[in-house]
Order: sequence, then C-alpha cells, then structure tokens
Amino acid sequence: MRIVKPDGLIAFYSGANDALNNPWRHCMNTLTQPALTALLDRLFAEADTAWQALGPSLSDLAEGEVARLMQSKTEYREFYGRLKDVALPVSRETGRLLYLLARSSGARTIVEFGTSFGISTLHLAAALRDNGGGRLITSEFEPTKVARARGNLGVGGLEDLVEFRVGDALRTLAQDLPDSIDLLLLDGAKALYPEILALVESRLRPGALVIADNADHSPEYLARVREAGSGYLSVPFAEDVELSLRLAA
Repeated sequence: MRIVKPDGLIAFYSGANDALNNPWRHCMNTLTQPALTALLDRLFAEADTAWQALGPSLSDLAEGEVARLMQSKTEYREFYGRLKDVALPVSRETGRLLYLLARSSGARTIVEFGTSFGISTLHLAAALRDNGGGRLITSEFEPTKVARARGNLGVGGLEDLVEFRVGDALRTLAQDLPDSIDLLLLDGAKALYPEILALVESRLRPGALVIADNADHSPEYLARVREAGSGYLSVPFAEDVELSLRLAA
C-alpha cells in the first residue's frame, strides 16, 4: 500500500550469495530499461487515480471500522474484497528499495505475500533477472488481481521468473516452498503478517531479508521481529516499513 519515504541512502547489504562476485551485476539493469520504466510509470499513475477515487468503496464503513478490518484475522477478506479493483501498490521509493535489497543481496529465491497488480513483483523480478535468474513465488487471493499482475509481468518481460499462487496465502504458502529463501516481502493482509512469517520462517536462510510494508498496521508482527532473541535483527525504515535480517536459527 502507498507510503511516503524520506530522502536518504539505502544501506548496501551483501548476503551469503556474494553479489559482489555476480558477473551479471556489471552488465544488466533491468529496472531502468525504457520499456519497464514506462510500464511502471503507467501503473503508478493508474494507482494514483484509483486511490483518489477510493472513497465510495469505503464510504459506508463507520469511523474506526477500516482499522478494525485491517487488523482482523477473520474479516480481512471482506475489507480487501472491497478494494479488488484498486492496485494498493508500494510507493516508488519502496519499489526501488525492494530492487536494491534483492539485487545487492544476490537473491535468487523470493516469496511475496500480496501480489495485487504486480508493481512490487515487477521490481523484485527485475532484480532476479539482473542477478542471473531465480524464482519468485507470489500469492494473491483475488483472481482478478492475479490476472492483471500476470499481464503486467508479461508486458515487462519478467513472467518467466514468477510463479503465481491464487488463493489464501495461509494455504498457498503452506506447501511447496524452496528449501532456502533469500527474501520475503509481506504486503498482503496486515493481520496475517505473523502467520505468514511463521509459514516461511523455517525456509529463510541465515542472512535472508524480510521486508514488511505497512508494518505499523501489524503491531503483533512488529513485537515478534523486534523481540530480543527472536532470531531477527530488525529496524524500521521510515514510518511503516520494517526491514529485518534473519539471524542463524
């Protein structure tokens, strides 16, 4: 979902995959290719327009009801079902952050919770392409959003790197995951962040990155990754993105 970021440098992180020795890093920069840049510009512009027209979708909800539904572990589908035609993307800055983190860590296996229209997926898949290839598993319960995302990845020439899983992530991410995961993005139903982390956690390699967008809407998740002895080194990035490093289990 849309957030605002301050200016500043994004720290370079070099993981176990040793991105410094990756021969692809010198010759490829998919994210800034004209075709992908134009696609992302169009998608962000469409998202801005849709966001401004969002009012009627939520106008019948009482004050405080939006926050309650976002944090409900049982009614989240009702809330996000109202927004099935809205992209709810990461911000441009967060998209670049995702690319930089995936690229600099040499990520080859990525799991994404919350595909939406595929804007964050495009950034992550671009990093995989520039890292020499890999696999991105992304989960989304709204079939219409998956169709839009699949089309966008096709236009971006990145669909071959992405496996789309349609349905509730509590089921779709509960099986057939890679033995070692380099990066996890949480950007679906905020109330489920702790549960999704628990599903994937045993596959996160030491040094894996976990990025949670809008983490301020999931206090349970923040308590989990910030707790002493949690197995994570975690830091907030701006107001609502939490960046965590998986320590040795």
